Amino acid sequence: MEAVPLEHILLLGAVLFSLGILAVISKRHAVVVLMGIELIFNAANLNLVAFSRYDPSLLQGQMFSLFVIVVAAAEAAVALAIVLRVYQYFKTANLNEIVSPENK
Repeated sequence: MEAVPLEHILLLGAVLFSLGILAVISKRHAVVVLMGIELIFNAANLNLVAFSRYDPSLLQGQMFSLFVIVVAAAEAAVALAIVLRVYQYFKTANLNEIVSPENK
């Protein structure tokens, strides 16, 4: 079986990263912004694993990717808990409609 060229993997990583940045910048729903951040993390993980293929004796890329996945899972759990609490308080998940009590 033929290996996928590095350029293709890096292109996929760039597309994932761009889609994540686009979601974070353009969307105003809190859950969609969190999904964009996860796309950015996944693009970085893909690049780490792709580059670690060139040093097969060391598993630094895979181990760092595993660490990033664990941190991203913890971040997603905390962020979703915060989004739920904000939704309970403000009755909206739209980031543009959330204002501090002093500004009401």
